[in-house]
Amino acid sequence: MAAPTLHLAAAYPGLELLATAVVTVDASYVVRYANPAAENLLGAGAKSLVGQPFAALFTDGATLEGMLAEALAVHWSYRAQTVDYERPGREPLPLSCVVTPIDVPGTPLLVELRPIQEQLRLEREQRLLDQQETIRELLRNLAHEIKNPLGGLRGSAQLLERELERPELREYTQVIIKEADRLHALLDRLLTPQRAVQVAAVNIHEVLERVRSLVQAEFPSSVVVLTNYDPSVPDLVGDIEQLIQAVLNVVRNAAQALLSGANGSRGGSIILRTRAVRQVTMARQHHKLALELQVIDDGPGVPEEIRDRIFNPLVSGREGGSGIGLALARTFVQNHGGVIELNSRPGRTIFTLLLPLP
Repeated sequence: MAAPTLHLAAAYPGLELLATAVVTVDASYVVRYANPAAENLLGAGAKSLVGQPFAALFTDGATLEGMLAEALAVHWSYRAQTVDYERPGREPLPLSCVVTPIDVPGTPLLVELRPIQEQLRLEREQRLLDQQETIRELLRNLAHEIKNPLGGLRGSAQLLERELERPELREYTQVIIKEADRLHALLDRLLTPQRAVQVAAVNIHEVLERVRSLVQAEFPSSVVVLTNYDPSVPDLVGDIEQLIQAVLNVVRNAAQALLSGANGSRGGSIILRTRAVRQVTMARQHHKLALELQVIDDGPGVPEEIRDRIFNPLVSGREGGSGIGLALARTFVQNHGGVIELNSRPGRTIFTLLLPLP
């Protein structure tokens, strides 16, 4: 029979007032107490948490249980930076976890939990900014190495075409000329500096409705585009043409993914979702109000091997894809002081565009 547990609220009433989530566990790593901040963070009441195996609440329960055992055995604090809390029907919540041994009968371990979702997002954003600058420099150098021989190749094909007496042979020189032109245009799209943002008030839902009509016209019977709008979202300030192109590239990418996956024969659905969010840091700037625009599809997901590079130029998870659409979408979003992120697993892929609101 388990030893009687001292109620921590009575032993340490200050825990009830803490903004930090605190949970205590017994020697079997079963939850015996959760303060109000823990209830709020974990989205569950103390009554439902108490009696639950603590490690079972998290994605990597075995690692967490080993951490608890180590803290109990050596009697010192242990910190784990990436503990993912399982939330039914929602994405796992990353938490910072600190385990501290305490001298309280029946509850030898106290666990502090803090959300680190924003911290991880800022770290990802910084890595992407650093990668983008490196990629831009690489592309500038690569363009010079490719454009010169392309011009010579095209010119030689034109000269050769004039010397050919048999018309059917000119088909081959035309292939060379057209492919050289295509590659030249591809480089121009990658390297031409984008024009400055033409500032004006933009209703994001008008942008989304235009994109929805374009995508439904392009994929009339295979893809359904649904909407989940927050009508309270105010107008943002930006370039409507760049915003349309950015969103269109993301939605079209989702539609093409639906058709190229295992469910391509039946198509799938895309949800356009908008919400106003507060106190957000984007591109190293803090904003009191921002637009969260999500493009959600139920396709096969982005292949794991390219998820971290999906916004880089020339990276595509689809056969025949140019790998330019998402790179341009990121550029246009960054032109507006925003960021674009990806969260993907089979059956649910979410592209999130965060844009500052006035």
